[in-house]
Amino acid sequence: MRPSIPQGLAASGVLTFSLIIAGCASTGGIAPQATRTDASQLDAGSAIRAANADAQWPVSDWWRSYNDPQLNAWIDASVAGNPSLAAAQARVREARSMAGVAAAGLLPQINGNMSIQRQQWADNVFYGPGPLAGTNTWNNTATLGLSYHLDLWGQGKNSAERALDLAHASAADARAAQLELEVNVTRAYIGLSMNYALLDIAQQTLREQQNILALAQRRLAGGIGTQLEVSQAQTPLPEYERQVDALEEAIALGKNQLAALAGKGPGAGESIARPALSLASPAGLPSALPAELIGHRPDIVAARWVVAAQARGIDVAKAEFYPNVNLLVSMGGYAAAGPLFQFLKSMSGSYTAGPAFSLPIFDGGRLRAQLGAQSAAYDIAVDQYNQTIVTALKEIADQVVRMRSLATQDDDAHRSVAAAQRNFDLAKEGFRRGLTDYVNVLIAQTQLLRAQEGLARIGAERLAAHATLVAALGGGAIDPAQGPEALGPADADQLPAHGKKTRDVPLAPAALLAPRLPDADAPASRPVQRDE
Repeated sequence: MRPSIPQGLAASGVLTFSLIIAGCASTGGIAPQATRTDASQLDAGSAIRAANADAQWPVSDWWRSYNDPQLNAWIDASVAGNPSLAAAQARVREARSMAGVAAAGLLPQINGNMSIQRQQWADNVFYGPGPLAGTNTWNNTATLGLSYHLDLWGQGKNSAERALDLAHASAADARAAQLELEVNVTRAYIGLSMNYALLDIAQQTLREQQNILALAQRRLAGGIGTQLEVSQAQTPLPEYERQVDALEEAIALGKNQLAALAGKGPGAGESIARPALSLASPAGLPSALPAELIGHRPDIVAARWVVAAQARGIDVAKAEFYPNVNLLVSMGGYAAAGPLFQFLKSMSGSYTAGPAFSLPIFDGGRLRAQLGAQSAAYDIAVDQYNQTIVTALKEIADQVVRMRSLATQDDDAHRSVAAAQRNFDLAKEGFRRGLTDYVNVLIAQTQLLRAQEGLARIGAERLAAHATLVAALGGGAIDPAQGPEALGPADADQLPAHGKKTRDVPLAPAALLAPRLPDADAPASRPVQRDE
């Protein structure tokens, strides 16, 4: 009789042999190459350095600084009813659900199967002289199986955390979409206000031209004017009337645009009254720029979450090189050619239990290719994150330069309107007295019209530049003080492991904080750290 081998020794031998073979599956030194940019090390430029350093970060309802209740109500309606924003929020729910699917893989899985079949056996002509020939029997089975993935190398845990990181990135993207919607509504509203101002100018110019025509006709009737002057005064009228019609069209189109942004039909825009915008205080730059910019802009926060997710993906790819161990237990009852419930009796049952091993031996380079692809995906995410920071600083600097220029242009435009108005008044009075001809009036009127239009457009551009700067600073969409540990659905220490349940907390897009990015040359198996 052969001597028996102790079970513990046999299991240890199998595991040791597996590890030795797995050691042959080398990663080949594949590692990420990209390095993240430190925002504090970037030169912000003289425009940002010279800006007001006493200002605060924008608040989430930044548009209320325009002091227009109608704008406040319309943005609220747009956030509640915009289909594109609703789709972005649905993607957040989808990503959170996928994170739940990934986390479920860390828990034991129990599955049951039952089959109840009634069988008619063939008669002895086909079946033979067996005892079942020509009879009806029950052939039933029932099994209950349990499986548990040990996750020795953290593959399942990293997969679950990667899904969570992507869910946070999706939530940050949703906040970015909401901020973009708020800015678009504000800019459309400002455009509507500008068109109303331009309509006032066009209507005033039309009335002035009609008065000049009446004056030319009186001069002609009094014998001191000419038919040419009357004809010259009549010529601009159709064009001024066309400009009035075009601006009324632009106002109607602007109302349709606002209705569409709110997810409503064009009829809803007809109720929009003339805007009453006024900006109480100009926007400034916070003193913490650019170091803290990464915690305020939704697109940067989303990019950081994507980098963290891709770092987890490297961990998942590396775990593929090592043995996989599952614990399997199965029990059930089997019965053929017996009564209906024969399979439920203990004498008809059986069970199996034990570990299941799988390990890579030769895969033709597939695992290295997977790791290389994931490392490249991490590099792409880091480079996109770096580009997002560079773009953010450019957008802020551009708006600072633009607002400074518009402030100077506004002063110039006011002086231009005052000079053009004085010149037009003198030309019109000289024409009334017969001291000058109509050409001087026409030239002065054209100059006044252009100056007034320029002043109205610059005023609207200043309001729009404020909105764009607020958006470049993050628009208060994300509060960096609220991190994943506080309000996320689950974090690294909350993931289900060895039967531990995950706390079910809703994923709130407004409560996201970017994780600290891992260094590109750090070991991929090291957990991604997060800010406390």
